[in-house]
Amino acid sequence: MRGLWFIFGVLSVLAALIGAVLPLLPTVPFLLLAAFCFARSSQRAHVWLTQHPRFGPPIRDWNEKGAIRKPAKIAATVCIAASPILTYFLNVPLWAYITQLAVLCCVMLFIWTRPNG
Repeated sequence: MRGLWFIFGVLSVLAALIGAVLPLLPTVPFLLLAAFCFARSSQRAHVWLTQHPRFGPPIRDWNEKGAIRKPAKIAATVCIAASPILTYFLNVPLWAYITQLAVLCCVMLFIWTRPNG
């Protein structure tokens, strides 16, 4: 089972790296998932990820305080605001558009009620 956790951790890190380059794909949630997987599979990989100079701080902020840094909140807000605008121009059904707005509002509420990292 440890091998499976490790594979999921590596895949999560790869998804985070892709998310760091592509807009609208989150980075930190994949890093948190990778840290979770590595904690169950490889202490060495877990320490590497949580102590990484670039990836470690948001993971530590979340683990220690449940916090999200303000620049990440702003970036998430911009991306989330762009999503319904794009959806509007794609002519999706009204029920899907309203559902998307409701879910995105809940996500924004969650993000902005977390403490700043």
